[in-house]
Amino acid sequence: MKAAVYYNNNDIRIEELEKPKIGDKELLVKVHASGICGSDVMEWYRIKKAPIVLGHEISGEIVKAGAKVQNYKVGDRVFVSHHVPCNKCKYCLNGHHTACETLHSTNFDPGGFSEFLRVPEINMECGVFLLPDRMSYEEGTFIEPLGCVVRGQNVARFKTGQSVLILGAGISGILHMLLAKTNGASRTIVTDVNEFRLSKAKELGADVVINAKDNVPDLVRKNNDNMLCDLVVVCTGALSAFEQALKSVDRGGTVLCFGATEPEAKLLLPINEFWRNDITIMPSYGAAVGDIVEAIDLIKSGKVPVLKMITHKLGLSETGQGFKYVSEGKDSLKVIVEPQR
Repeated sequence: MKAAVYYNNNDIRIEELEKPKIGDKELLVKVHASGICGSDVMEWYRIKKAPIVLGHEISGEIVKAGAKVQNYKVGDRVFVSHHVPCNKCKYCLNGHHTACETLHSTNFDPGGFSEFLRVPEINMECGVFLLPDRMSYEEGTFIEPLGCVVRGQNVARFKTGQSVLILGAGISGILHMLLAKTNGASRTIVTDVNEFRLSKAKELGADVVINAKDNVPDLVRKNNDNMLCDLVVVCTGALSAFEQALKSVDRGGTVLCFGATEPEAKLLLPINEFWRNDITIMPSYGAAVGDIVEAIDLIKSGKVPVLKMITHKLGLSETGQGFKYVSEGKDSLKVIVEPQR
């Protein structure tokens, strides 16, 4: 089979790999669509594992099922989670599924930028979800990123009527905006340095968009009844965005660190100010089963209109161009690779 093998952001090679062989409790999935995630182009994070086949936002069709597989069959249209928790350790039992060591060590084989992939037993048991009949493979690529967003807003304890500031208008940022609006945000404000992405955020329903090069806290006040925001979500790895977030959160509010900086980055916290003003700062990583189920329902119901976010659909041979689109930002938002084209 063919796969797009990652060496670095500017070196994606189409190579011939052996089609995976499956065991009695495993599945073989034909990949129909695989989204390029912002984390796929975090070169500092990915390059240490190169060469590797990336791609974890996938949807496809089961073409072979092991002899002992009971709940799935050939022909089923599915979304598959690449990381799954054990649901048994103390972290899982206390609701911290994405801190589970099993979640951090599981994956399918190889990645989604390939014609086929093998679903190991543990992923098959708690990481395979049937696509609703009317959900397209393209919509299925949004299940994983939206699941992560669902988890983020849940751990941040978002409440109807809160104002929300989202720093970064990539896929995660716009999904956060759409989910917040769906759940009754009083106002959604989105920032970015990319005017194309700001225009897409506005087109998709953001109440206010702000160029991140401007004075964000001042403009938030001007556009939010002279108040800062109740929930501030950082959806970029730029340290300047984290610094803006600390200055843009209202008393009693929450800063959700959804994006990831480079490992050596340090953020100075105004501890005394946060202590006096009852401000919470917290991270969110990944998604668990409940988050995925909620994401599927949100897409199925049309409450989060994901198809409007797609800017590019490419064949497997064009994966390198897709990485260029995502890493450069420019006039792209959601880039999908379709390995069967």
